[in-house]
Amino acid sequence: MGTEQQRLFGTDGIRGSANSELTPDIAFNLARAVGEPVEGHVVIGRDTRRSGPMFHSAMASGFNSVGIDVVDLGIIPTGAVSRLARDTAATYGVVISASHNPGEDNGIKLFGRDGSKIDDETELAIERRYFDDRPYRRAVAGNIGIQSVMSNAIERYADKVSKTVAYSMRGLEFVIDTANGAAFAAAPHLFEKVGASVEVIGDTPDGMNINDGVGATHPEAVARAARGKIGLAFDGDADRLIAVDEDGEVVNGDVIMAIFAQWQLERGKLEKNTVVATVMSNLGFIQAMERLGIDVIITPVGDRRVVEAMRKSRAVVGGEQSGHILLEDRSTGDGLRTALRLMEVIASTGKELRELRTVMSELPQVLTNVKVGSRKGWEENTAIAKVTAAAEKELGARGRILVRASGTEPLIRVMVEAPTKSEATSLAAKVADVVANELA
Repeated sequence: MGTEQQRLFGTDGIRGSANSELTPDIAFNLARAVGEPVEGHVVIGRDTRRSGPMFHSAMASGFNSVGIDVVDLGIIPTGAVSRLARDTAATYGVVISASHNPGEDNGIKLFGRDGSKIDDETELAIERRYFDDRPYRRAVAGNIGIQSVMSNAIERYADKVSKTVAYSMRGLEFVIDTANGAAFAAAPHLFEKVGASVEVIGDTPDGMNINDGVGATHPEAVARAARGKIGLAFDGDADRLIAVDEDGEVVNGDVIMAIFAQWQLERGKLEKNTVVATVMSNLGFIQAMERLGIDVIITPVGDRRVVEAMRKSRAVVGGEQSGHILLEDRSTGDGLRTALRLMEVIASTGKELRELRTVMSELPQVLTNVKVGSRKGWEENTAIAKVTAAAEKELGARGRILVRASGTEPLIRVMVEAPTKSEATSLAAKVADVVANELA
């Protein structure tokens, strides 16, 4: 898992093919590196992947071996792990999930006691200890950590989140898609608790079918099922939300953020008149915020970067086009909490989602993922730089192009926005071809 720079963590934790690239040995030693310098307890939640119990056992044993107690939250969304880590004063929260990746993958994400993903400094300290050859502290006798189960974790999370809802959801009907993932039990429980009527799809996990043709990466599934209702689709660990309006049109993270920003602005509750987005946000989002007089802070990709900027600016709306949305607690993406907020906007305004989404118009955007042999040195590659510059010159102020490396997969992502889909597709193909040839 480590590169020559001895890195474990990517953009969003550690991720790889289960029991191949990411093994129980890695999980065990990671837990020892995380737990050795601290005290207290950690909480661990996971999604529905077949490999989840294996990695939970490895992580729990690693923590116990250095004297750290472990509380098992079971199958539960990432947002719930974040919240319960805060509420139980845990030293760390651990999520075992590969998010939107297929079932054969898995991953590990770490949250601090404030419910946010750990910062760069903490990551580097953990990696230094992980790759250090010194023996780990061994807890013995009464100092060995113990394991316990929080059997009511979903109920505790739902009780906490439902109390933030200020408007009645009675009479609202939705179709939700839980991606055969972490929200398959928690989402129906939460929405029924606030009074909404929900039909559920993607709620029959078998250990391998997580994200398989369903969920936030396949909104067409909930669009088919919704039949004129609003659809709400989550990814495997439920930290993302992608919605579908009454016409079956996709409402992505940019549009959801724009809806929230306008709603908060109209209520006088948009702190600092500012929102936070990433470099991947559609140019149409930026233009919509300009029309509303709202400042936009742009960050690199990753909800952790969004959190950092939100905390510095005191913004109460931030997120990513992919559906990671951050709200006023400024902790981490929580797709279920985002869905509740979207339901609040609908309930409080009396408007349909297809009307609310008109706050912004999206420029046609094409995202091409180029599988490469190695991402190393791509930023210094002159051929890639030349074709990218030519595309930027051709677009001018009519659109934009962004080329970046994936933080979790051997991919270079080429994103192009242009006045027409055909122009965006053509330019993306030109750049992607050069990337593929240069980095084969």
